[in-house]
Amino acid sequence: MKSLFDNSPDPIDLNLPDAEVVYYPAFFDKEQADAIYAELVSTIPWQQDEITVYGKKHLQPRLTALYGNEGKSYSYSNIKMQPHPWNLLLQKIKSQVETVSNAKFTTVLLNYYRDGKDSNGWHADNEKELGINPVIASLSFGGERNFQLKHNSDKNQKKSIVLEHGSLLIMKGTTQHFWKHQIPKTAKPVEPRINLTFRVIK
Repeated sequence: MKSLFDNSPDPIDLNLPDAEVVYYPAFFDKEQADAIYAELVSTIPWQQDEITVYGKKHLQPRLTALYGNEGKSYSYSNIKMQPHPWNLLLQKIKSQVETVSNAKFTTVLLNYYRDGKDSNGWHADNEKELGINPVIASLSFGGERNFQLKHNSDKNQKKSIVLEHGSLLIMKGTTQHFWKHQIPKTAKPVEPRINLTFRVIK
């Protein structure tokens, strides 16, 4: 599978204090990104789990799926997901992402945002099974959505970036210790979006 990494614009360093966040706006070209999106929509066994917020159960405002190495379950928000075995498409994508992230990923969490009502609230990817200073590589396909970051202690440190179709965002170093991030709801008409977040489960 071809990526445009060699031909795309130089990666953009977001230059955030206490963090290492780099953005590749055209990691896959439009033709490749369109094909990946279409295959993921139609072949992934999407599920909608319940989460507990302030003691009340709600359906998670997006669909999800987990793929990865055998035995590498992933837990967050009182949900424990067991991985499906890698399929060929996700293995190829994983190999491409590993070439620029200097990580060997065990797992990918897929999120399907069906419309602007689907979202992912403020959080850090700091679950214990991710270890210290985890590398999170996030690919976006489909509709563009706003990705927001905020510093845990310095309220003046905020960042917002539009994640484009075929783009890659990598967070590493101390990012998850000092920053939270979210995909907020939006009332604007948006196309459905699929997000792949590759990670290393210890």
